[in-house]
Amino acid sequence: MRLGCHLSIAKGLPKSLEMAREVKASTFQFFTRNPRGGSARNITTREIEKWKELRRNEDLYPVVGHLPYTLNLAASREETYSFAKRVLLEDLNRMEEIGAEYLVLHPGSHVNQGREKGLVKIIKALEESLLKFKGNSMLLLETMAGQGTEIGTLLDIKEIMDSLGNPDSMGVCLDTCHLFAAGYDFQKRQEVQRLIDDLETLVGLDKAKIFHLSDSKYPLGSKKDRHQFMGKGYIQKEGFLNVLKDPVFKDITFILELPVKDYLEYKGEIKLIREWLKTE
Repeated sequence: MRLGCHLSIAKGLPKSLEMAREVKASTFQFFTRNPRGGSARNITTREIEKWKELRRNEDLYPVVGHLPYTLNLAASREETYSFAKRVLLEDLNRMEEIGAEYLVLHPGSHVNQGREKGLVKIIKALEESLLKFKGNSMLLLETMAGQGTEIGTLLDIKEIMDSLGNPDSMGVCLDTCHLFAAGYDFQKRQEVQRLIDDLETLVGLDKAKIFHLSDSKYPLGSKKDRHQFMGKGYIQKEGFLNVLKDPVFKDITFILELPVKDYLEYKGEIKLIREWLKTE
């Protein structure tokens, strides 16, 4: 099982590798730039060379970038929309430079324009950014909780992918908290099967590359995106085991996204998951 967590690259990519080693992670995710803003740290050629050399000797893959929350490919304001398109293409190229396998994106929020108009804007933005990208890093659209005017159900993602011709450069990032908030009750095995059936029917199982792991602070179907520590929310141990032990997900990468104050807290959470799997 590829199991890891979200880490910071503020002190450099080589340092993030050390952090992953400390918490016993075999994969990790990081924000490509300020998650609440848009500024990006300059990653020098020297840093990239050192990072790639160190990574060759580590069992650390895949490496996953996550675009900032401020990006909105469905934005009605032209300034916001143009910024999102520019940053997406810039960060795809930045991920290619460092050899990151995936880049995760929250699809967008239509902000009362309506779902259809929002989808049209997202599709147009991806035509102007992703389809121009010639690298190997794959863009993953994340499933969302349905909070407010969010776009990001599996049906939404299917429509986006179909409109773009289902490019090989695009996949899906699943999220336990978001899916639970959207109505998938992981405490019931048949609901995990429902998710699998929906994936297979709408986008294809092969498109699901990453599974974000976190419990939910709010009950099933709340449409609220509030992450909680593993087993401390409404999904609980039983719900996670139904996902983690399903053979369909045996090759997917699991990344913890928890409200930690210090990255070292992830060490205990990773250990907890591995203990759950050993005792069941």
